[in-house]
Amino acid sequence: MMRAAAINLRALPQQRDLIDQAASLLGKNRSDFMLEAACERAQAVLLDHVCFSLDAEKYQRFTQLLDAPPEQNTGLERLLAVKAPWQKT
Repeated sequence: MMRAAAINLRALPQQRDLIDQAASLLGKNRSDFMLEAACERAQAVLLDHVCFSLDAEKYQRFTQLLDAPPEQNTGLERLLAVKAPWQKT
């Protein structure tokens, strides 16, 4: 498979050897192994920012907060009362 962009990095010899050993165990070359590992880590980081888990007690508290009526926020009310420039006056 042809890749569209090159990614270059430097590693210590022991880091390279560790990566090569792990890649070999999986029957992969260094580049494929590193790209797969980097993509898995990138997905995990992104998911950590959109997904979270809670135990039963914290989940119950979270849903209570979501279901509770919103507190009065005069600043937000003022902001929402301002007509957008594209709205008719």
